[in-house]
Amino acid sequence: MTTIETTRRTPRFADAQIEMAHGAGGTASRRLVEGLIGPYFSNPALQAFSDAAVLSIEGTRLATTADGFVVKPLRFPGGSIGELAVNGTLNDLAVSAAKPVALMATLILEAGLATSTLESEIEAMAIAARKAGIPIVGGDTKVVEHGMADGMYVSTFGIGVSDPRAMLDPASIRPGDRVLLSGPIGAHGITILLARGELDFQADLVSDTRCVWPFVEALLSQCGPGLRWMRDPTRGGVATALNELVRGGEYGIALSEEHVPMHDAVRGACELLGLDPLHIANEGQFLAVVAPSYADAALAAVRSVEGGERAVFIGDVRAEPKRRVIGINGYGGTRVIDMLVGDPLPRIC
Repeated sequence: MTTIETTRRTPRFADAQIEMAHGAGGTASRRLVEGLIGPYFSNPALQAFSDAAVLSIEGTRLATTADGFVVKPLRFPGGSIGELAVNGTLNDLAVSAAKPVALMATLILEAGLATSTLESEIEAMAIAARKAGIPIVGGDTKVVEHGMADGMYVSTFGIGVSDPRAMLDPASIRPGDRVLLSGPIGAHGITILLARGELDFQADLVSDTRCVWPFVEALLSQCGPGLRWMRDPTRGGVATALNELVRGGEYGIALSEEHVPMHDAVRGACELLGLDPLHIANEGQFLAVVAPSYADAALAAVRSVEGGERAVFIGDVRAEPKRRVIGINGYGGTRVIDMLVGDPLPRIC
């Protein structure tokens, strides 16, 4: 019998137990992934900690991604867990400059879930997939005891083909590059909060959940060589996505906060709750860093797609301060914009 010896790496994760903050997408989530999970699976594809892993298989560059959706409530204004599961997975591929080609989905169902509720979510998944032109080709279904799953959870796996018109790499970012945002921030996170009925605040607001591939495809067509990096700012919002970008580079980012678009209802809810809109989750927006010579073409490309009319440049890359995201207000004052700390909102995806 062959003896296989394994070396157990001592994790750098010091927390004694898992808390809700570890799933919020901020600093606690990063500590968990990089300090405990990542070291055991270390390999070149994982080192980037990006939204999708890019693999070269017999000369074809494929992108793969996996995600889990545990949103509560299951349905909310503008979407539902089923639609969210499809769009969220497709978006992780899209912002990795990969054309989505297929999805798989695993359903974790709670005993007692109404059949009509399940059928509604299956239909929502099917409609979202058809709208994106992507087939759902398989998956799995499990049932757990009543009280163990908030109705249902959805786990997904997506596969895409990397588009050769762009080679995204944070190392290619240079001072002077522009930071593009596809549209208003915070709508999804605040919509979920209001849908839970835990806030005495009325607003005409819906989730921004959508597939962003049409916008990315337009960018690739018009300015692929000028694209440096993309990310969909879901958990942890714009602030966390940009902080994750700069922390490994020799540059920083300056945001013009008055240029960051958001609905009045999002701004009002954040002011009421003492939240920073830059930390609120989005499910249908993306960030891109673009070379200055391609900036005009990039903005025009996104705005040319229906739903991208409010795309705007919100900042630029600067040599100093390194590894920092700085916010500049309308009066010229500045502040350091950090990653999300803690778990200020309920489960939003």
